[in-house]
Amino acid sequence: MIEKVTNHTVAMAVGMVALLLWSGTSWAAGPVGLWLTEGGKSRVQITECGAALCGAIVWLKEPLDDDGNEKVDKNNPDDTLKTRKIVGMKLLNGFVPGNEEGVWVKGTIYNPEDGETYKCTMRINEEGNLKVRGYVGIPLFGKTQIWTPVKQ
Repeated sequence: MIEKVTNHTVAMAVGMVALLLWSGTSWAAGPVGLWLTEGGKSRVQITECGAALCGAIVWLKEPLDDDGNEKVDKNNPDDTLKTRKIVGMKLLNGFVPGNEEGVWVKGTIYNPEDGETYKCTMRINEEGNLKVRGYVGIPLFGKTQIWTPVKQ
């Protein structure tokens, strides 16, 4: 009886260590860091936000509007948010590791250019870039951008 309990205990401990290592590797090899968006328009800092990942715009190539003022979220459907500044604004929310290594799912992305929030997935590709796919309904109906890591 003691041998069975010991084997069971060892098996559980090995399983827990494997799960912790998988989770740690997944986060460590993941998108946490600074990314240049496609076209070089902005930089997004992705961080851990509790049990998920989120991201905020931390730099704009063109931070001022035509009047010389800092760009604001003028296309937001919520009138109370139309004056918030684009730099510093959170646009990624709720990403958790998917079933595959290097994939994050169940997140959303806000697009200040059209004021819409989309479902989103992120995937690290072979080159170490981040494929960000925003979509409506299912991923088939969406758009992918390739973000590149910013070396600091």
